[in-house]
Amino acid sequence: MKLKFIALTAFLSILLTSCDAVDDLLTFNISNEASIKIKSTSPLNLPTEIITPEVTTNSSAEFENNKTKASLVKDVKIRSLKISISDPSDKTFTFLKSIHLFISTTDSDEIELAYQDNINTSSNMIDLVCTDKKLDQYIKADKYKIRTQVTLKETLTQDVTVKADMKFKVTADPF
Repeated sequence: MKLKFIALTAFLSILLTSCDAVDDLLTFNISNEASIKIKSTSPLNLPTEIITPEVTTNSSAEFENNKTKASLVKDVKIRSLKISISDPSDKTFTFLKSIHLFISTTDSDEIELAYQDNINTSSNMIDLVCTDKKLDQYIKADKYKIRTQVTLKETLTQDVTVKADMKFKVTADPF
């Protein structure tokens, strides 16, 4: 009986210690957005590359607001990426066959961030499938680039502007 009590006590102390370590981590979200212009001259059924202007991150301020700093960040992953048509306001994604978004910095290689293939919707908003890539170095940077690859299934009569809303999950140690 005493041996079981000692074993239970040891197990609980290990469990509580590991829970304290988890409690010492912070988890919060960082949101950014990018604007993507799909030209009416884009070819049908062929992938077209779209380079967006660099996205300036607000990461340093977000880290500080959450009582941490870039050097204490343990893990960053994309939590969600939604695209919506901002212009023309009455347009839907019926023209789009597939979309792939990639992220890079001047110091980091490009990796895929999110995608959607075989798009079949008459909505003006799409939730993309997010990759599970580790994004620490991209979100810690002051700026990153988003490259978009789209394949159209319908001819566009005018340019379409798409807004990409990105939410990143950050896990870090506190100051």
